[in-house]
Amino acid sequence: MSLSSALSIAQSALLATSKQTSVVSRNVADASNPDYTRRIAVVTSTAPGARAVEIQRAANDLLFRQNLSALSAWSGQSALYNGMDQLDLSVNGVDNASSPSTAIANLQQSLQLYATTPSNQNLGTSVIDAAKQVVNSLNSGTKAIQDFRTQADSQISTAVNDLNSLLSQFQDANKAVISGTRSGTDVSDALDQRDAILKKISEYVPVSTFTRGDNDMVITTKDGTTLFETVPRSVTFTPSAGYTAGTPGNTIYIDNVPVSAGTGDTTADGKIAGLLKLRDGVASTMQSQLDEIARGLVTAFAETSSSQPNAAGLFTWSGAQAIPAAGTLIDGLAGTISVNAAFDPSAGGNPALLRDGGANGAAYVVNTGGASYSDLLISYGNKLDQPMAFDSSAGITVSSSVSDYAANAIGWFEGVRQQASTNADSKQALAARTAEALSNDTGVNVDQEMSLLLDLEHTYQASAHMMKTVSDMLDSLMAAVG
Repeated sequence: MSLSSALSIAQSALLATSKQTSVVSRNVADASNPDYTRRIAVVTSTAPGARAVEIQRAANDLLFRQNLSALSAWSGQSALYNGMDQLDLSVNGVDNASSPSTAIANLQQSLQLYATTPSNQNLGTSVIDAAKQVVNSLNSGTKAIQDFRTQADSQISTAVNDLNSLLSQFQDANKAVISGTRSGTDVSDALDQRDAILKKISEYVPVSTFTRGDNDMVITTKDGTTLFETVPRSVTFTPSAGYTAGTPGNTIYIDNVPVSAGTGDTTADGKIAGLLKLRDGVASTMQSQLDEIARGLVTAFAETSSSQPNAAGLFTWSGAQAIPAAGTLIDGLAGTISVNAAFDPSAGGNPALLRDGGANGAAYVVNTGGASYSDLLISYGNKLDQPMAFDSSAGITVSSSVSDYAANAIGWFEGVRQQASTNADSKQALAARTAEALSNDTGVNVDQEMSLLLDLEHTYQASAHMMKTVSDMLDSLMAAVG
């Protein structure tokens, strides 16, 4: 081997070691970055004695896809469960203190107390006050639900805007990857950036990906709708200014294809699906249950007559012309139910009509003057515990008493919330496990890198020593020739 060849080999070794050291140093510097993928400096021989360093990225497509799926599931489940917590507190209060079920139980107790001493009008007034609490629970519950739906709608609008922005950022990153691939330059940083954006996209909608020539990536949703191909597909949504009971929410479209929230009330894949289920699923079902409770109360306290049709008694509702049909949901009834002014002393009414009947005229009078008469009061209390028909679209039993139905409404919500909580915990654990597996396979182990850095230092020292030896030999040769 000539001295010039030895010198060339030593120089190439120094350059290769320098590049390897640079890669390892970069790995150590970005060890704490969750979106950084470890670089591997692979040394190849390109000619006798010459070396080149190729930088490779320690990617694992299978683990990355699993992590994307887990992130999407966790994001959707988290949005769903957190929304349920907020909804429960705003409608039912702490420990269900402001729920219709609690208010109806208090009304029953007031009725029973009034029935023991029908001549005591103060007890009659207490019944009216308890009825007002029932009305307030239903009215405020309706407002809370519709305000919640409006808030969820606003969050959906924000999520859609965020998703469009991420898709635009993804386009820029994808272009950088394609351009670098075609020119043969290192695209590791661009790939890291693209993957980081893809993770954020998956938090909003579940995605699938495939890579074409030049590392060009295409994104579709899990149901096959194209989300990105060369350019982003448009994600569109028209928010609503406000909601009323029974009003459907607007649809989200991806590339003019409607987005589905999926089935069931306890699972959601992606934040957008979670928000859709809250707005159009859980909250709407709760509203239907409140409306059915209100209809049951109007029916239970209706005044009856042998010669006239049933008429609104203690409870009435906006626009009521007759007692609602059995088992038929009336959207928004819980928001307009009120205490009949004929019974309310603060409105000039008489609580004794609850004992005697006659709020709708003489044909409805049951008691003609007995101050100790309690049969009507007892019958009202009994009707709250007697089965009646409810609309099946409200999600719970179709045959129940009003008091049991109100309690079942709480039970239904606690059931779906508990299942959503369980699902959220499992999805969070899965996201953590897949992230850990991905990090273990493609992330940076600082101890490993520092050990490699020490080996490279030894290699560098050996190459430098070789160069010095060759240099000394050349100096000696030149001195001998001179």
